Amino acid sequence: MRKRSTTVSVTKRHGVIALILGVLASMLVMTPTATAHGTIVGPATRAYQCWQAWGSQHTNPAMQQQDPMCWQAFQANADTMWNWMSALRDGLGGNFQGATPNGSLCSNNLSRNSSLNKPGNWRTTNVGSSFSLHLYDQASHGADYFRVYVSKQGFDPTTQTLGWSNLDFITQTGRYAPAKDITFNVQTNGSYRGHHIVFTIWQASHLDQAYMWCSDVNFG
Repeated sequence: MRKRSTTVSVTKRHGVIALILGVLASMLVMTPTATAHGTIVGPATRAYQCWQAWGSQHTNPAMQQQDPMCWQAFQANADTMWNWMSALRDGLGGNFQGATPNGSLCSNNLSRNSSLNKPGNWRTTNVGSSFSLHLYDQASHGADYFRVYVSKQGFDPTTQTLGWSNLDFITQTGRYAPAKDITFNVQTNGSYRGHHIVFTIWQASHLDQAYMWCSDVNFG
């Protein structure tokens, strides 16, 4: 009897181990590939800037005073910053404006990232009338194109939410081959001064996936 009990116990343990391994395997299979994409790292998008500055110290109470916009974003949903590389939407078919209501551009109309739409003193990157945009893409998907806009002179990112009518279209690029790092130059007319939003749309090449971001800049 004792031997039979030992055999049953071993069999049960093997069954539990197999169940655990099966669950872990299914979790790996079900992990969405969308988590391995990218963002504009220069000038940094709002989520990336917050992750870069505070990701290793996101519980530091000093953030509330030193960087209140990142603080409110972490309070609203820390996953916005942890997943700075996955702010995508599928199947827009190029209908960016129709599918993205005013006031939701910086979050790419994703409710989980709505904190990125809030006006305020977001930290800025100093740029000139000509500057480079740098996409870092973990999965090297390439681009059908990028579209770049700059908020109009007179629009105040510290008090106003961004809408399509607040933007000047600057340029649309051609295609880019798959690469982890894509950098291209943006030339403005030199009329911008002070705090502006650079709004970028990345149409990824592998699928109909659109990314939209806001980068806060200071034109000198």
